[in-house]
Amino acid sequence: MVKAVAVLGSGEGVKGTISFTQQGDGPTTVSGSISGLKPGLHGFHVHPLGDTTNGCMSTGPHFNPAGKEHGAPDDENRHAGDLGNVTAGEDGTATFTVVDNQIPLTGVNSIIGRAVVVHADPDDLGKGGHELSKSTGNAGGRVACGNHISFITPLLFLLG
Repeated sequence: MVKAVAVLGSGEGVKGTISFTQQGDGPTTVSGSISGLKPGLHGFHVHPLGDTTNGCMSTGPHFNPAGKEHGAPDDENRHAGDLGNVTAGEDGTATFTVVDNQIPLTGVNSIIGRAVVVHADPDDLGKGGHELSKSTGNAGGRVACGNHISFITPLLFLLG
């Protein structure tokens, strides 16, 4: 089993911890809790760069190694980093679990070293008809990001 974590933060008071777990070559389970959000849906994506030197904007577009259009997590044609939406309750907290086959923790398309971004608005899953639907899901600004997804399993264990 391989485990990783990303700690989210922002200047807007949004914070959280996201955990990633993968057993063998199986899907990756993503679970977490994010607080400080406005109630409702928020786009949730993996971005390719673990760089936050210019805040969340430095993380690049959605992680998309196959060069596909933006879509829903269950769509065949989607960015690997398209994880859909998280839902914040009236208290501004989103607690969630997502299981996904396109964000491995090892191998050529590993998400280790990449970023997790939470957006201000709902992700329309590529189906909204807006000019940004097929690239970003028209999910609005970036309200929080985890600067990079890091292993929490010792590297020697992975190599051994």
